[in-house]
Order: sequence, then C-alpha cells, then structure tokens
Amino acid sequence: MAIKHGKQQVSELPHSIFYARWLREQEAGAARAAGISLYTLMQRAGESAFRLALRAYPLARRWLVLVGKGNNGGDGYVVARLARAAGIRVTLLACPATDALPPEATQARRDWLADGGEENDARDPWPADADLIIDGLLGSGLSAAPREPWAGLIVRANRYPAPVLALDTPSGLDAETGAAAGEVIQAEQTITFITLKPGLFTGQAKAWSGRVHHDDLGLTDWLAGQSAPIRRLSAGLLSEWLLPRRATAHKGDNGRLLVVGGDEGTAGAIRMAGEAALRSGAGLVRVLTHQQNIAPLLAARPELMVRELTTASMREGLEWADVLVIGPGMGQSDWGKNALRLAENCNKPMLWDADALNLLAITAGKRQNRVITPHPGEAARLLNCRVAEIESNRLLAAQNLVKRYGGVALLKGAGTVIADESGRMSIADVGNAGMATGGMGDVLSGIIGALLGQKLPLYEAACAGCVVHGATADELARRHGMRGMLATDLLPALSQFVNPEWIESDKTE
Repeated sequence: MAIKHGKQQVSELPHSIFYARWLREQEAGAARAAGISLYTLMQRAGESAFRLALRAYPLARRWLVLVGKGNNGGDGYVVARLARAAGIRVTLLACPATDALPPEATQARRDWLADGGEENDARDPWPADADLIIDGLLGSGLSAAPREPWAGLIVRANRYPAPVLALDTPSGLDAETGAAAGEVIQAEQTITFITLKPGLFTGQAKAWSGRVHHDDLGLTDWLAGQSAPIRRLSAGLLSEWLLPRRATAHKGDNGRLLVVGGDEGTAGAIRMAGEAALRSGAGLVRVLTHQQNIAPLLAARPELMVRELTTASMREGLEWADVLVIGPGMGQSDWGKNALRLAENCNKPMLWDADALNLLAITAGKRQNRVITPHPGEAARLLNCRVAEIESNRLLAAQNLVKRYGGVALLKGAGTVIADESGRMSIADVGNAGMATGGMGDVLSGIIGALLGQKLPLYEAACAGCVVHGATADELARRHGMRGMLATDLLPALSQFVNPEWIESDKTE
C-alpha cells in the first residue's frame, strides 16, 4: 500500500530507525540539502496525513483537530486547512497558547485563519458529532509525563467515541523509548515523518500507536546518506540471512546442537526447544535432561537424541556439539548448577536462557561467544534493578546487558531489542499478544540455536531467529486469532519462515 502526495510516495516501512532527538537537530540541514524550506516540509507532512485520513476513514465528514504549541501543532493546522478546503467540517481546538508557536507552525496557523478557519480553545466544550480526531498535541518531543492541561485533553480524546490519527507520535508516548510515563493518546493510526522513531516499535508502542505509517517527505536522497543506529527487523529481511541449501547438503553441514535442561517435571520446556531446533533446520539435536524425561521425549519426537544429564554426558556432549543451548526448564538445583559450571568454559557458540540466566545473575561472567535471551524480569535480575527500569528504556537495558555480560543480548517483549558489543542494535517489528503464553521462549531458544549451528554469527542468528519466531506467530494469529495460541502451534509452522525463498514479499506496513 502507498500514500501518494505530489511527487512523493510512501510504501512499506523502511528498515532504518533514527532517534527523534537526532532528527530534530538535523531537520533544518536536511531541508536545505533538498532545496526546500522547513515550512514546505510541514506542508508535506500535513498533506500526507490528510491523504491517509481520507483513505483510512472515507466516511468521516466531521473532523476534530487538536493542535499544540509546537511543530506537531503546525502539522495539525495544515491538515485542518486541507480538510476544510475539501468540504469536510472541521473543528480546530488549540491548546494552550498559540503565541509560543515556532515560525513554521505560526505560518501554518496564519494560513488556516486566512482561509477562514476558526480556532477554539481545547478546554472549551467539544462538538458531540465528530467522527475522526487528528492528534497534533505533543508529537515526538516529549520526554516526561504530560502535564495539565495536556493530560486532561488526552484523557478526553481517549474517551471520545471517534478513532484517532496521531501525527508523528501519539501524544504522551516517548518517541525515543516507547515508554508511557503518564497519559497517552490511544491512536488507531499513526503517521510518522522523515524517519521511523524507536519509540513507535518497542516499549508501550504497540498499545498506543495502532497501525504505523511513514512518509520521508521527499528526503529520500538525504536519508540514503545517513547511518541508522537501529534496524527494524521484519520478515522481508529473512532472505538476507537464510540462503537456500545446497543440493548436496547433509546433516553434518547443518549443525550439531546440544540442548541442556528439563529438570524433573519440566520435560515440556526442553522438548519444545529441541523440536524447534529441528524444525528450524538443525542437522542433529542431542538433548541432555533428567532421566525421567527420556522416554516421553523419545515418544513425542523420535528425531531427538535424548540422554540423561550427568557430568560425563555433559562433557561428551560439549565435545560433540557445534553449538550449545542451555537453560530451558533447567531449574536452579545443584543438578542444573553443575551443568552450567561445565558450560561456562565452552568456547563454542552458546545460547543461555531461562534458569541459566537466573544463575548467571548470581555468578556473573562476561563472554563473547554467547547469546542471552532474558525477558524483562530476568533482565532486571541480571542488571540488579527493577522491571520498571528495564521497561522505561528497553534500548538502554539491552546495551547495558551487553556491557555487563558480553556477546549478544536479546531483550524479549513487545518490540524485542537485540544488541551486540560492536554497537549494533535492532528492534523486531514482528510478534503479537498471542505469544504471551508459556513455552514461547523455549521455542525461540531452539530456533536461534539451530541458526547458530547453520553457521550464522551470533548477532545475525539472534535477529533472524527472533523474526522467524515472531513472523510465524503473526501468521498463526492471522489465520486463527491470538487468544489460545500455544507455543507448540508454532513448531509445524516454522518451515514457512526458515525457508524465506517461499515468502512472496514483506507484508509489513
């Protein structure tokens, strides 16, 4: 799908993400490089939002436009003027004081008033019959909870029985982190301008942003010369990492994976990790687990090679394997601790998850050959802080995990963040709320372990595995819905995404 306006065209979301603060510092120079004014950029932004509103809400004929005191408000004035000229009934609500507007927004306001538009105080009574709200209150410059009267207006907008289209960023959402420190506009659609911002893809973003659209406002050439600090990951990238197999490939080419875990009563976790590895293309998977789990695992999945976890079998397995995955269902008893002590000296690619991370939080230790995959609670234990601190800045938390523990950190959650020691960072724009169920992390561990065994480097395996995992869940949600999705539902469906040559194109918008 594309948004067209003038000579610009918006299609699928780009894979480059830039910080909002950086963009504000660069925006004037970008406009000069393109030979246009900042006001022209504002006009383009307003036109793009207007056209999106027409397409997304073709029956909406009474618009309520909320404008603030910054350039986000200026975008709102442009939208209002274009809508009024198209015969749409527009009520523009300004708050709190228009005399603080920057130059470009001041010009947009003048044009609105010169064309006969009226300006009302947003704190006055609102019309009862609006069928679309345009959010131009605060935009991407906010870094703290909205104060009054902004907070009250956001609450009022969220209670109003009309959908919201947010300009650049839903008001109240931190565009850098995705944190929501206070009231946030509940947008059904968000259109962001020039670049994608990280706060639209991680943290609380999915709860407030709705469907995200993008327009670079004609700055394509300038953006091509910029180095993005963050990459947006989607299914369309899988073909970069997962090449078709050679016709002569054999099982030894595809990795020997050792999966360790599954204490008494937790056979399910280690079974899911092991089967996910097989379904993701691992050549051979050996499972070391509690003795009572052996028969059930072999009965459920005979392709797994299952043995009892002992000191001897662990040492032999580490010698045999190309890659180690340790932690699913392992527990924190002496049984698991002994296995982890043996694994600590392994120089082969490794993935540590679940109880391996809980034990790591106690013993610490930095390694360059390891992927760690904590959820926010595990990350808080690893960094000795509160979960709220992790969630307030997931990007920083991932970077801190790498600094303390080395290798690659994959911080799970809505908008999974992946970081490595070289400074690379990605946000996975896949996955859905149906994945909020037990066992999903075990499946992810198996997928990444399999990709490590197929010779992907740590960071690339973490990125590709996360996308395979989330994209598979998205496909299942599309077919069957989110509620009731099980981790094992992903297992037979993984093949679609670990064989990206069968994927037509990236459907993400």
